[in-house]
Amino acid sequence: MTRKKVKLAYIPDDSARKATFKKRKRGILKKVNELSILCGIEACAIISNPFESEEAEVWPDPERAKEVIEKYSNSSVIDESKNMNQESFMLQRIAKAKELLKKKRKENREKEMLLSMYKYMKSDQELPDNMTVADLKQLDNLIDQSMKDIEIKMVLEDEDDDE
Repeated sequence: MTRKKVKLAYIPDDSARKATFKKRKRGILKKVNELSILCGIEACAIISNPFESEEAEVWPDPERAKEVIEKYSNSSVIDESKNMNQESFMLQRIAKAKELLKKKRKENREKEMLLSMYKYMKSDQELPDNMTVADLKQLDNLIDQSMKDIEIKMVLEDEDDDE
């Protein structure tokens, strides 16, 4: 059974607001406890109660909460280089995307050259005049690599035939 969607707005009725606060507080404390147990992390929660003048409720207890807060405060100063903001995250993603683009362009270029090699070998035509020196060098390297691959396959087949 699904719950109906809750309208997120201030609850004007005091008693309904108090009841909702208590339910949500229990739910939050339960989730923090589950997070701590399931993920094996130290966690704490501090919830102030606007309806009572008593101190804020602290989970699991004030001493352990202080320890967690101090540990976080100390580690965040030490590990500041590990912390990442939105800008550095996006710059990192852009750098990875550029590297991937460069790699894909190189792969596409190699495939184009391989296709050109097969096309011109099959049709016995001359190479087009618009090929640059770099294109010709790349094509030469590709032909050399293909020849080496063929020789290796021939040697392997000969060894298999001998056995």
